[in-house]
Amino acid sequence: MAVARVSEITASSTQGFQAAFQEGIDRATATLRNITGAEIISQKAKIESGKISEYRVQMKITFILE
Repeated sequence: MAVARVSEITASSTQGFQAAFQEGIDRATATLRNITGAEIISQKAKIESGKISEYRVQMKITFILE
């Protein structure tokens, strides 16, 4: 029997939402083991001078506890 935990994280990138999502996954895999899934909860953008300066993704990361 497996027990999973879900952690909520936010990641950002100046390149786009896909890059922000990948940044979050990369960071999570550096400290969490047994990641089995990820879900994007929201996407937001930071605006400066009328242009998007940063893309932000809030996500849930699911991993199996040892």
